[in-house]
Formats: sequence, C-alpha cells, structure tokens
Amino acid sequence: MGRAFEYRKAAKMKRWGNMSRVFPKLAKAIEIAAKAGGGDPEMNPVLRTAILNAKAQNLPKTNIEAAIKRATGKDAKNYTDVNFEGKGPHGVLIFVECATDNNTRTVANVKMHFNKNGGQVVPTGSLEFMFDRKAIFEFDKKENMDLEELELELIDSGLEELEEEDGLCIAFADYTDFGNMNTKFEELGIELKKAELKRVTNNPQEFNEEEQEEIGKLLEKLEDDDDVQAVFTNMA
Repeated sequence: MGRAFEYRKAAKMKRWGNMSRVFPKLAKAIEIAAKAGGGDPEMNPVLRTAILNAKAQNLPKTNIEAAIKRATGKDAKNYTDVNFEGKGPHGVLIFVECATDNNTRTVANVKMHFNKNGGQVVPTGSLEFMFDRKAIFEFDKKENMDLEELELELIDSGLEELEEEDGLCIAFADYTDFGNMNTKFEELGIELKKAELKRVTNNPQEFNEEEQEEIGKLLEKLEDDDDVQAVFTNMA
C-alpha cells in the first residue's frame, strides 16, 4: 500500500488519542520552541511548526497562547532533551524521546516503566541505528496541483518520496532537511496539515495480538509520563 499508507495507519493507531495526554506534550513543544527562538511565530519557524502540529491535534488557542506566555515569562522552565533506548516484551525495540526540567526524575521514571513492564533500558547508542530519522509532511492535494511537477520542485530541498492517497499527500525527507523542506513549502504557498520529525524503523518486526497487548502496556506507561514527548518502536 506504500509507505504513506503505513505511516498514516500508524498515526491512527497511536495511543495518544486521549487529549489529557497529548495536550500537555503539545504545549511543552510550543514552550520549548518559544523559549529557544522567541514568542513571535512570524520570526520563529520552529514555533510556527509547533503551533501547526498543535492545531492539527485540536489544541485550543488559549492553551497555545498560555504556553508561549509561560515560555517568555521570568519563571520559564529550562527543558533539556534526553533520549532512552530499550527493549520491551518479546524483544521489541523502543526509542523514547523526552524533554525534562529534572533529569534525575526522568531517568528514574523511564527505567521504572521498563523494569515493571517486562523491559529494560539499554546503553545509549545501542539501538539508534535501527531507526531512520525522517522529516514527514502532510498536506491536502489541491485540484490544480501537479504532483510530478511538485516532486521536481521539492527534490532540491531534500525530498526523498512523495505519496498521495485519497487526496492526502505525504512527503518524506531526511531529518536534516526538515528546515529546507518547511521553507520550500512556505515559498510554494502549500499549507501543511502536519510537519514532524519521526524515527522510522528500518527493520520492522511482526508481533501477534497477544504480544502486541503486552508491549502496549509498556508503551502506554511511557506515553503517560509527562516528560516523554514521543515513543517509537520497530513494530511493523
């Protein structure tokens, strides 16, 4: 069915369906972007992208404004990016991205989630090569849009693959070309629905229903953690 279909299916299946879980993470991404590059989206492309993705998940405008206000206030928190790699039940590989203002707390919590749910954290760098970092962009196909011509326009900005299904277009590029691609879409006047950096497994593995259920318990605990921003696995 194509990589775009698989990506979209994974997006639909993700466990962040609960707004009480996803909203704080979206707000934190906005805070981090605003603190790093300023609270004006017009002058801060990273903040623009964070707001775009927040709106795609229906984060209310008041939450977005509150996050920017917190980031630009005198009591703004300092967040640090920290990643964890681990193995879960049935040998599933898991990559966890966190943003934390208390590294000691985050390390203890992530290790606890793994240990209590049939997994273990492994040394940093052990599994990273099993995932490809990709920039992924979603947008709607307009009536007059020529996708072959668009591909030619985007190739110089890093496009690796462009797929379309049922009017939804998904463009893939290496993560290092995220900024170039984002800028090109703006130049072309293409309104993005979502722009994300993802870790995509380069060796997907199949797990049966029972195994997926056990794995899901660990993933749910990780995704429930306030410091965890994203969780990636090698599940097909």
